[in-house]
Amino acid sequence: MQSFAGKIAVITGGGTGMGRELAVQLAAAGAHVSMCDLSEPNMAETAALARAAAPASDIRISTHTCDVSDEAAMLVFRDEVLASHDVEHVNLLFNNAGLSGGGSIFTDTRESWDRCFDVCFHGVRWGTLAFLDALVKSDDGHIVNTSSVNGFWASIGADRPHTAYSAAKFAVKGFTEALMTDLAVNAPHVKASVVMPGHIGTSIVQNSMHFGARALTDEEKELMKIADQMFHDMAPMTAAQAATVILDGVRDGRWRILVGEDAHALDAAVRADPERAYEPGFGEMLFAELRAASDQLNPTD
Repeated sequence: MQSFAGKIAVITGGGTGMGRELAVQLAAAGAHVSMCDLSEPNMAETAALARAAAPASDIRISTHTCDVSDEAAMLVFRDEVLASHDVEHVNLLFNNAGLSGGGSIFTDTRESWDRCFDVCFHGVRWGTLAFLDALVKSDDGHIVNTSSVNGFWASIGADRPHTAYSAAKFAVKGFTEALMTDLAVNAPHVKASVVMPGHIGTSIVQNSMHFGARALTDEEKELMKIADQMFHDMAPMTAAQAATVILDGVRDGRWRILVGEDAHALDAAVRADPERAYEPGFGEMLFAELRAASDQLNPTD
């Protein structure tokens, strides 16, 4: 898909982060965009930015409130999208919505674990199933599923369990790779890609706080706000830069889209020595090397 002009794109989690930037950049490229999210105010901001970026006033942008973990809600979202564009097909599906939670199977609640897995994996599954017929009815279709570096390396440090999120992102990666063959047999004009971002400056921490499995105490909210700011501000790549990489990958027809230098380095390190991938210090050593390399390329006085 060399051009997005005139294409109909669907994005889950379009209210913030990479979802917002995908919506803006797709609209700027002449695509019609429909997005879903749980935050109507965030989507309204995204829609305004997308309309401002669009090259013509007839570019259609629609917003829809939907919980991607709810299959019935995703079917309603599908029907609303087709009605808003007055079509029977879509060309692009970005299963992008995600949140964190359920770090430890020992100490975190069952509800937290299930909520994370339901959004991060079942949201991708329900999105694909809901829009599959509409994608098949297009003359050119592409499914883009967001996994993570935690979809090939299930760790954020030797002493910090990250179980539910990593399991879900591994599932997204495996589902997408298996889907490629299924599509090649049954709908060869529809392609699939798996996106594996490293540390990107998004609002995933904030979204996890607002849309997680349980209400937080005031103290937990304050700590999460600090963590959200740090996660966003310390990221080596912005959400806008990540969206550009993703869309370039779709244009190039790549099924495996790594996003960020950290993602490329971690992928290479895990592939080179998988037996050591979960030894203490593996990640810390790699990220220290990345920081040192970055400092050499971008020296400060």
